[in-house]
Amino acid sequence: MYVLIVPASAPFVLLATVLGLSWWEDRILPSPPTEPTEALIANPFAPAASAQLVELPRVDTALTREVARR
Repeated sequence: MYVLIVPASAPFVLLATVLGLSWWEDRILPSPPTEPTEALIANPFAPAASAQLVELPRVDTALTREVARR
């Protein structure tokens, strides 16, 4: 009979473990600082570097060495 109880209770033990760790994370661990850094306040959506788009050859252009180097 005990052979059936252990596998049947394993999901509940895992669920209790996850819930306990979630509670512990919310209540015990220190929370991250609530203030954003000054760099993010100044311009939060600034791109890292401006990208240069390469002009692709046209479909009807023959593939030559000059075109292939681009």
